Amino acid sequence: MVIVSILLFVFGLLMLIRPSLIWTITESWKSNDATEPSDLYLWSTRFGGVMCTLVGIAAICVYFFVSA
Repeated sequence: MVIVSILLFVFGLLMLIRPSLIWTITESWKSNDATEPSDLYLWSTRFGGVMCTLVGIAAICVYFFVSA
């Protein structure tokens, strides 16, 4: 459970800090021009990164407070 929480936290931070890297890995091959992600994609990826980071932090806190 802790490992999944940490991975969720790290992946959320990556989505928050470097959304263009996520686009390059997952979406660039689907586009003919493949120059850069749209503003909407960047915003939604950052929003998803915030949500993943918060859930990862909450899961880590729950694990440590419940097991203590």
